[in-house]
Amino acid sequence: MAKCFSFTATRNSCYRYSFAHSGLKSSTVDLGEGTVMHCWVPKTHKQNKPNLCLIHGIGANAMWQWADFISPLISKFNVYVPDLLFFGDSYTSRSDRSESFQARCVMGLLDAHGVAKTHVVGLSYGGFVGYSMAAQFREKVGRVVLICAGVCMEEKDMDDGLFKVMNINEAAEILFPQRPEKMRQLLKLTFYKPPKSIPSCFFSDFIGVMCTTYLEERNELIEALFKGRKLSDLPKITQPTLIIWGEHDQVFPVELAHRLKRHLGDNAELKILKKVGHAVNMEKPKEMYKPMKAFLTDQLPQSKNENHSNDRKLD
Repeated sequence: MAKCFSFTATRNSCYRYSFAHSGLKSSTVDLGEGTVMHCWVPKTHKQNKPNLCLIHGIGANAMWQWADFISPLISKFNVYVPDLLFFGDSYTSRSDRSESFQARCVMGLLDAHGVAKTHVVGLSYGGFVGYSMAAQFREKVGRVVLICAGVCMEEKDMDDGLFKVMNINEAAEILFPQRPEKMRQLLKLTFYKPPKSIPSCFFSDFIGVMCTTYLEERNELIEALFKGRKLSDLPKITQPTLIIWGEHDQVFPVELAHRLKRHLGDNAELKILKKVGHAVNMEKPKEMYKPMKAFLTDQLPQSKNENHSNDRKLD
């Protein structure tokens, strides 16, 4: 019997075509010990451009979350777009589910491509990873943009009622939906104005293509984020940092944006976007891009030695 048409698979193929024709190529690096990382990397590394690593959040693979930003950014940066572990084509057989391990894997991937220093933009969960990269690899990370990334949350915030969900299991059921009604719940949680009248068959198709693999491992990623988390344990990164947040974020309430700004002090700038929820990259991409571009391109250094350690190319 012929396989039914999949809107999700078709759109994913369109994203791959778009990325490939924007000047990027798909690359996979084996980091050893059962860890494989996939990344979209420049077809040709330009020595006169700074490097930029875009780190996606929970959801589909990296292409779905950064597609609107590749074209304007690629003219100004050598853009690297990794799939985090258990998303897209990245995976590991190791048991570590911490954002610090994700950060080391992303940095290992960049090292394999000869990237000596890079700016980092992290979206939601990707912001946790980006923050950890900045903390662990201070000399290798330039400017940092954190978008709706609740890195300053604490485990007790769940019990204190800061979040819309009651516990981690409820959060995981929404973030990794397995039924159309959970997809609707996810959209309601992440959008200020959720899209309406989407047929259940579209949700089922998306779930079947994007949400069924590595489900246990993804749930463990959420557990690792919350378990034992304390603000007092969070290091203060020293890189210039831009914090972008949706005014009506229901995943990581805007209180966490102000908490992060207080934690980082004068080293950080906070930009609150009006009439938008957690999914700022989808609801207000232009409003998100404008301050991000201004921050990243303001008097950027053009050091060839810092940008790339060699001229090696990986297929």
